[in-house]
Amino acid sequence: MVNKTWDFFYKFHHLTCLLLVSLLAAALYFTRDVNYLKFLKNQQKLHSDDKNYSSTSSSSGRCDFFSGTWIYDNKSTYPLYKERECSFMDDTFACEKHGRKDLKYQRWRWQPHNCDIPMFNGTILLEKLRGKKLIFVGDSLNRNQWVSLLCLIEPFLPPSSHKKLILDGNMYFFHDNEYNTTIGFYWSPFLVESNADNIWDHRVPGRVIGVESIENHARHWNDADILIFDSYAWWLHPLMTLMWGSFGSSEAIYKTVDMKLRRYEMALTTWSDWLELNINRTRSKLFFMSVSPYLYRGDVLRNCLNRSEPLFMDEYLVSTKKSMRGIVESTIEKLEERGVKVEYLHITRMSEYRTDAHPSIYSRFSDYLTEEEKKHPRNNSDCLHWCLPGVPDVWNQILSDYIIN
Repeated sequence: MVNKTWDFFYKFHHLTCLLLVSLLAAALYFTRDVNYLKFLKNQQKLHSDDKNYSSTSSSSGRCDFFSGTWIYDNKSTYPLYKERECSFMDDTFACEKHGRKDLKYQRWRWQPHNCDIPMFNGTILLEKLRGKKLIFVGDSLNRNQWVSLLCLIEPFLPPSSHKKLILDGNMYFFHDNEYNTTIGFYWSPFLVESNADNIWDHRVPGRVIGVESIENHARHWNDADILIFDSYAWWLHPLMTLMWGSFGSSEAIYKTVDMKLRRYEMALTTWSDWLELNINRTRSKLFFMSVSPYLYRGDVLRNCLNRSEPLFMDEYLVSTKKSMRGIVESTIEKLEERGVKVEYLHITRMSEYRTDAHPSIYSRFSDYLTEEEKKHPRNNSDCLHWCLPGVPDVWNQILSDYIIN
């Protein structure tokens, strides 16, 4: 009887130990990444706030692609293409080529809360673009997205396709003969005319903006079937000179101002007026990309240097100019009231978490740094553009779904 009792306690003791070990293992598993769990919790808390970032067509039943969570995905499907295998890759966005060893930034997948983003299908997209012209119009962030789209569709191009880019004035474009489709990028950082319109030599001192002049740009893309616009980063300079009239004209009027919101509003009014008068409303699809977050150089907290994971805490998010976003949204709403539909793709929130996905010091710009500048890499990091493969691929997955559907 005593032996049976001791045997019982001996077994009970072992069972207790096994239970404790199991509980400890579970605790370690579920707390192995506290920041990430907090991130998910914050995402759920912000779900209602994210309604402000919903697609303008969400009210008609479209899934809200813009409210969601970044999930690390190490499956073979990500990245969707290889940097070195993309014939259209631009050195500005080729971070691996310029020395970046940590490639985790390529494997984060955006997961909307209540739906899935369809996997990119270049064959269906190219068929939808057959006989059509798609043009990105704006600054280098739009070029970033354009290069991403070309890299995404390259594996789906026919063997006969000549994978080369053609430069014509401010327009860079790729044309596929079999599909008779053109996918281009037009350099126009302010949308309206300016002294920074040279596609190669635009870093000029003293920016001059023709806030009521757009025709010299617009005539180059007025025949496009699909237009994707963006304009934000170049407007952040504190002082600009506004011009009424023509560049080089003795009758032009100039005024230097620091009114960021007013000058931005004036330019978007010129842009929207042109669309209302000139766009083919039954044929053309129009998109405007919301602000891509810009991390200021020298900002210790928000600098992208040496970042290897997304931000997991919402309080660290960049406070992207809501007032400027409001001007865009108001302009688009007024356009819709006048019968011109522009889809506003709210990529700001999803992109703000990805401080890990900027080129930092791993781009062609690092080749031009002086020895003194190399001693201060934080002040010379590119925290504006995006490494490819990367965040713009998600923007294009969403854009593709809008075009196809």
